Amino acid sequence: MSAPAIKVNFSRPRLLWREFTRTLANLLPKGLYARSLLIVIAPMVLLQTAVAYIFMERHWELVTHRLSAAVARDVGAAIDLYRDFPPAPGDNRLKRISADRFQLDVDLAPPGPLPPPVPKTFFSELDPLTRALPDEIAKQVHRPFWTDTVGRSGLIEIRIDLGDGILTVVTHRNLAYEPNVHIFILWMLGASIVLLTVAILFLRNQIRPILRLADAAEDFGKGRDFDFRPHGAREVRQAGYAFIEMKKRVERALEQRTAMLNGVSHDLRTILTRFRLSLAVMEEQTEIEQLQKDIDEMQHMLEAYLAFARGDTGENALPTDIRAMLNELKSDAERQGASIGVEASGNLTVKLRPNAFKRCLANLVANATRHADRINLQAAREQRFVSINVDDDGPGIAPEHREEVFRPFYRLDEARNQDESGAGLGLAIARDIARSHGGDITLGASPMGGLRANVRIPV
Repeated sequence: MSAPAIKVNFSRPRLLWREFTRTLANLLPKGLYARSLLIVIAPMVLLQTAVAYIFMERHWELVTHRLSAAVARDVGAAIDLYRDFPPAPGDNRLKRISADRFQLDVDLAPPGPLPPPVPKTFFSELDPLTRALPDEIAKQVHRPFWTDTVGRSGLIEIRIDLGDGILTVVTHRNLAYEPNVHIFILWMLGASIVLLTVAILFLRNQIRPILRLADAAEDFGKGRDFDFRPHGAREVRQAGYAFIEMKKRVERALEQRTAMLNGVSHDLRTILTRFRLSLAVMEEQTEIEQLQKDIDEMQHMLEAYLAFARGDTGENALPTDIRAMLNELKSDAERQGASIGVEASGNLTVKLRPNAFKRCLANLVANATRHADRINLQAAREQRFVSINVDDDGPGIAPEHREEVFRPFYRLDEARNQDESGAGLGLAIARDIARSHGGDITLGASPMGGLRANVRIPV
């Protein structure tokens, strides 16, 4: 009988790993320049941390232990001299020998208690001398002792209870301590600063061509003129040349489409003109009036089709005052009997194609005047965008249809029809123009009770 198969669930570890990577990605910088610097800085910091740990924990502490052992042996030798050759009153040979041979300042005091231990601070705990010197003295001198390696910056004081007196030894700190550690740290920090400076300058020069390529692509998408020449690394230049070739192909396709549309427009207008001439020589009848209206509607639809297909791509972008444009739209709407208000705040001068963008707003205003009694235009400068709201008090559009009405030739059967007498291209043309400027149009509920059309374009 075969053993039952064991199923291992790997879904939870996978989900945890995915959540960890997502959290890490949110914490890491998003820009290429910052990420490149992180790639350079992180290994350098890790390497220097490892080197500093090895030096501080191994080399520095080893050298300090050995120097402290030498000082402890000198103190032990001074104690042996005192025990084997007790000095008579006025005999200074022990002091002189200790000072000349061991560089120790020795003094003998009457018997008494040793001072309490010196309190240790956080930085003293990091000093290997506070651990190494007492350990070595305990190995060399088997008597109670007291040390002070914190109170005096350049000296070390050691007191040893000999039973019949207190031997006080004062010596220089650098005899038991490696004083040149700061040189290593300064060299390490100096080398890091030099390497980081070189890396920052190099990365700035390498990333600048990528940023220029991104700016050129953004300007091309917004229909703005730009001067771009590929430079930088080989791969960046290849991407730049590929972008230029793509730009040329797109422009050739647009030129061919425009030429074809101009030809179609000319031919169709010629036929419509013949129809008008034929109707003009006929006697006035009710049927002729209906045909004349049909020809006018065909002319209007033809102009809408061509405008939507052409997209006004031939116009150059210029600095334009949105406030003045809104006032012009207000005047045009009031001449047709509409009630419209304008509110504008902030710096509203934006580089765009003025005729195309005015047509975008005019389509939204015309759509509002067709279904509402009152209209309000609001324009405000945000951080990186200019926001324009077209509010009305009409019946509005249901939320489920607010995105569908932007489709070409889409017509609503109820409430409001964005282009009753046309081809259903008003909102489609408006969104196409807004997106050609790098922005967009969204529909929502208006504070006036009707529809709000929000236009946002980048500054």
